[in-house]
Amino acid sequence: MDNSKPIIEASELSVDFWVDGEWVMAASGVNFSVKPGDVLAIVGESGSGKSTSAMSLLGLLPVNGRASGSVKLQGEELIGADKKRLREIRGKEIAVIFQEPMTALNPVYTVGFQIVEALQVHFKSMTKAQGKVRALELLKMVELPDPEKAFNSYPHELSGGQRQRAMIAQSISCDPQLLIADEPTTALDVTVQAEILNLMRDLNKRLNSAVILITHDMGVVAELSDFMIVMKDGVVVETGTTFDVFKTPKHQYTKDLLAAVPKLGAAETKPVIERKATEQPVLRMRGLNIEYPKRGKVPAFLAVKDADLDIYPGEVLGLVGESGSGKTTIGRAVVGLLPIKSGELSVDGQAMVGVSRQQLIDVRRNIGIVFQDPGSSLNPRWPIGQSIAEPLLLAGWDSPTRTNRVSELLDLVELPRSYRNRYPHELSGGQRQRVGIARALALSPKLLVADEPTSALDVSVQARVLELLQEIQKEQQFATLFISHDLAVVDLLSDRIAVMRLGVIVEQGHKEQILRNPQVDYTKRLISAVPIPDPSHNRSR
Repeated sequence: MDNSKPIIEASELSVDFWVDGEWVMAASGVNFSVKPGDVLAIVGESGSGKSTSAMSLLGLLPVNGRASGSVKLQGEELIGADKKRLREIRGKEIAVIFQEPMTALNPVYTVGFQIVEALQVHFKSMTKAQGKVRALELLKMVELPDPEKAFNSYPHELSGGQRQRAMIAQSISCDPQLLIADEPTTALDVTVQAEILNLMRDLNKRLNSAVILITHDMGVVAELSDFMIVMKDGVVVETGTTFDVFKTPKHQYTKDLLAAVPKLGAAETKPVIERKATEQPVLRMRGLNIEYPKRGKVPAFLAVKDADLDIYPGEVLGLVGESGSGKTTIGRAVVGLLPIKSGELSVDGQAMVGVSRQQLIDVRRNIGIVFQDPGSSLNPRWPIGQSIAEPLLLAGWDSPTRTNRVSELLDLVELPRSYRNRYPHELSGGQRQRVGIARALALSPKLLVADEPTSALDVSVQARVLELLQEIQKEQQFATLFISHDLAVVDLLSDRIAVMRLGVIVEQGHKEQILRNPQVDYTKRLISAVPIPDPSHNRSR
């Protein structure tokens, strides 16, 4: 392969969609080229045209979409190529790593079957036995601990990081010339993310392939990419080497995007609050054990072991740890969605262990919860005003009072009152998350449980949602259990931090102590795995 010639070259690439009787521009005049061994990052907010531009390379636009301009794969024009040729190219010459492997992998087939199938589609003479040998090589290459076990596993039997590795194995099975990675680490915790980034870097060098990385995570961009283009509203506003764009951004939008990135260690120092001996915590747990009961052949599993936590009024406790550490399990138990095996748990002085259904209903009025995915937590058939008003209705509020309260809550989360008649699909991700916050605060709770509330948002929207959460929390002084794997966000919001590993709280304390002087090796490993949005730092490691 000639390393001086680009593998992929786009010239005046444009994408339009036919909507309501007219063509609507999604991307316009996009130009880039990627040589062997290079990584090009395409960054921008949701709706900027990043993924649309990338999917057009493969002819994977929806039926109402069209692409124009020129895209050449080693000199071969892809725009307007016939469907048969595009099917030959997909997977073999251009492969894609998708954001969510659980939806990209077929749930009814084993991982091994899907890799072998991809190989046999493109290599007609390959037998199943040969395909299995190659599949096991690939699973070993992506560093799955037990390739044979992974080969015979279904996607749901693997962790998020393992599924992502399996998908990468499938993507590189035919040694593609170009790899498109669409938000490949968004749903992963920091340690798994670090492993996937190392893996992608190693594979990029080993295969000498070109990589197009689509992401809103500037830490990942700094870690992996050589060049980057910044998109806004379908147009490229800035392009250059990653180092130059980070160090001397020229366009205001790029400057704003980089400024919105939360940086570990950059948050203001919060003083240690001295508590009075008589002050009672809003959330208190002692020796808490939470067990998932036996289901069929799946044995009972102790997910949380001997957990001790206190959260006081006006305090934000950040709960961090890898996927599967028990963070969300604690959050679900706090709102009464999981049974408690043993130990003590109380909210606002009300015990949550062994309580009646009515007592649980009463205490839940003092707890609000914000979910990770606002889209799936809102009823798609209800206007958002009805979703926000639902807790008020269940609490027995009359119609005029509910209407006034919904207006107050929309004001609180800085959404126009007219939005009460809109449906979730008519709002952006950030707007839907604001609706989720408004609903959680409807009954003025004493405790807010926020479970990864910003992980699916791009950086500028995330920054505003976090700012909003901070403002509301300071004003209303409710206690907050903030569950996240993003340590920079936890640093920004939290007063104290608790670190979980394999169901055990291994360390907790004031955020300054945990982040600047951790005592436990696991915490040190979590902190060191955080990607730093500074290409000079990452290139020097």
